[in-house]
Parts: sequence; C-alpha cells; structure tokens
Amino acid sequence: MSIEVGSKVQGKVTGITHFGAFVELPGGSTGLVHISEVADNYVKDINEHLKVGDEVEVKILNVEKDGKIGLSIRKAKDQPPQQQTQQRPRPNRGNDQRGGRSSNSGGPVGRETFEQKMARFLKDSEDRLTSLKRHTESKRGGKGAKKG
Repeated sequence: MSIEVGSKVQGKVTGITHFGAFVELPGGSTGLVHISEVADNYVKDINEHLKVGDEVEVKILNVEKDGKIGLSIRKAKDQPPQQQTQQRPRPNRGNDQRGGRSSNSGGPVGRETFEQKMARFLKDSEDRLTSLKRHTESKRGGKGAKKG
C-alpha cells in the first residue's frame, strides 16, 4: 500500500518516547505521531493516552525525502461541525473604539492598547534599571556613593 499525504490509515503503536509514539503502518513502514498530535488538549504524559500495541487511526501529515513519516491521531478524528465553525466571542466595542484604540486615555478601564502596554512596560523597566544602578554604584563607591 502506498502512503499518501492526507490519507487516514489504521496502525499499531510500536514504541513510545517522551516526544511521541511510533506507529507501524500497513506495508511495514513506521511513522511518528508527535506528542502535540495525540489529542486536542495538552498532553503532558503520552502514556496516559497510548500504550504499545494500541490500534490507532492516523492521518498522514507528511512524508520526508529521507523516509520519515509524520502522523496525527487528532487530525484523523472527524471534527464535529460545531467545533469547526466555533469562533471566539468578540468584545462589544462602541463606535468610538474602532481599530482597538480606546478613546479612554485615563487608564486601564477596559482593554489597554499595545501602545499603552508598551509605555507602561518601558516606564517600569526604566524605574527598575535606575534603582539597580543606584544600588550597585553605592556598593562600588561610584558617583552615587556617599563620601564620609
């Protein structure tokens, strides 16, 4: 059986590592299911999802020139239509807040713009750096040290 990218095939788990699982495909070739392709949610320990000898359906993601085969278990599952069209709810913005820029410049009431976050970060960073310089110079006897 030839291996075609995008096709779904049955395979058998032959080995498990900390980064994924090796699956033997029909025809004797072996591919790798990366740990990120095992389930839709975060997988900390692959052993909680798979074990050697499990029969799994995999989707062939890619076939490299050197013979490596990339596989996915999560993409082999048929997605319910609800998940495919689900979108994040958008915040309700008034007419004066187009483009994500808030007309409220008085502070963090609502969402901060990138420019506001960056300005706050730069101010905090500069304050910390000034404090650190003052502290180290006083220990070294630099220009900020007290002469006694």
